[in-house]
Amino acid sequence: MRASKKHPASAVPVITIDGPSGSGKGTISQYLASKLGWHHLDSGALYRLLAYAALQQALPLDDAAALVQLADRLSESYQLPSAENPAIMLDGVDVGQALRTEKCAEAASKTAALPLVREALLAWQRHCRQPPGLIADGRDMGTVVFPDAILKLYLTARPEVRAMRRYNQLKNKGIIVDLDGLIKEVEARDQRDSSRKASPLMPAGDAVILDNSDQDEARTLQQVLRAVHGVV
Repeated sequence: MRASKKHPASAVPVITIDGPSGSGKGTISQYLASKLGWHHLDSGALYRLLAYAALQQALPLDDAAALVQLADRLSESYQLPSAENPAIMLDGVDVGQALRTEKCAEAASKTAALPLVREALLAWQRHCRQPPGLIADGRDMGTVVFPDAILKLYLTARPEVRAMRRYNQLKNKGIIVDLDGLIKEVEARDQRDSSRKASPLMPAGDAVILDNSDQDEARTLQQVLRAVHGVV
C-alpha cells in the first residue's frame, strides 16, 4: 500500500473530490479514475467498513478506543477495490452491498465524528496514494488528507435534491423509504459532518466549488472534466 522509494508519495498526483452525501462525488470519482487510469479512494467506504464491523460486533459507536483497535485489525484484512476487482472485500467476503444501507451510513457518520477514529484512518487513506495517481473522494480529502492535491473539487447540492437522489436509488433497488424522513436524515448528517471538531465537512480554501442542484450528472461531469484538463 505504500509508495515506493522510486515514487515517493509526494510525487504521486492526487485529485480530491469532497462534498456531502448525494452530491454525486462517488460516481464522478469512479469515472475519473477509470478515464485517467488512476487509483480511486472512496474514503467513505473505509468509515462505513469500520461502522459495519462495529455493528457486527455490537461495539458502542462512541467507544473511540475500541473503534481504533478495530480499525487496526481491519487494515490487515481489507482489500482495496481495483479496476480488476471493484468489490469491497473484508476477510474474503464482498460487503459492498451491506455498506450502502442507511443504517450503516448513519453509523459511519457517528464514528467519523470521533477525532481518534479519524486519526487512525488517516495513514490508511494516505497509503492509497500510489502511482500513477489517485482520485480521492470524501469529506476532508482536500482539507486534511491530501492538502497538496493538484486539484480540489467540492460538489454539493441542496439537501432535498440529494435526498431525492438517494430515494430514487433505493426505490430502484426495491427498497421503500419515506422521503420526508430521508430529507431529515440528510440534513441531520450534514449538520453532524459540518459541525464536528475533527475535520469538519467544508470546501478547501482553494477548491473549485460546483453546485449541481439544478443540473444532471452529464453537465456536472463536463464541468469536472474541464477543471481536470487544466491540471492533467
